[in-house]
Amino acid sequence: MIEIPVLNTKGEQVGSEKLDPAVLGGRVRTDLLKQAVVTYRANLRLGTHKSKTRAEVHGASRKLYRQKGTGRARAGNLRTPVRVGGGHAFAKVPRDYSKKLPKSMRRLARNSAILAKARSGEAVILQGLKIGAPKTKELAGILRATKSDQGAILAVAAMDHNLQLSSRNIPNFGIKAVWELNAYDVLRARRLVFTTEAFEALKKNPEHAGRLIAAKD
Repeated sequence: MIEIPVLNTKGEQVGSEKLDPAVLGGRVRTDLLKQAVVTYRANLRLGTHKSKTRAEVHGASRKLYRQKGTGRARAGNLRTPVRVGGGHAFAKVPRDYSKKLPKSMRRLARNSAILAKARSGEAVILQGLKIGAPKTKELAGILRATKSDQGAILAVAAMDHNLQLSSRNIPNFGIKAVWELNAYDVLRARRLVFTTEAFEALKKNPEHAGRLIAAKD
């Protein structure tokens, strides 16, 4: 069993929660984590790059001068790739860089990432997080007190409007519903912070964590 510390908003440890590694797949699958990260990064690429071939460059197709007898090197038309302003010999064309990963593999990769954070001591549970009004300073103070100000992702059971507004100007910090977490988000953040409700939802159903709570809200 892994002990996950429970902190209050002042950064004081008020308890701990036990996490069974078997709930998250039992072990950290590094090969699957790499595959998930590569897939996520590849899906961010737009692939809209484009350069013109010699067929697309503006210019006449006539031969510039006769082949022999001029004392100069032979030359074709203006659009040849060897001339300035000509088309590209191997032009870039738009392409799709996206990769596909089955849903079961994505979930298992996410669980492996969470398990890795828990084993390294970089996962905590934040108790009593409540922002009454959009206050970036208040949220930043809580993160500083819990040592989560150097980069963290907060997993919540239900999105809170005031919490979202308070977090917009905090660098290296993000908020996501626990069922929307992915392996890349978890690995990229230095610290993984759960609300109490989000952690309970994850323990209860790691595949569909939080959906039932969100539906009730």
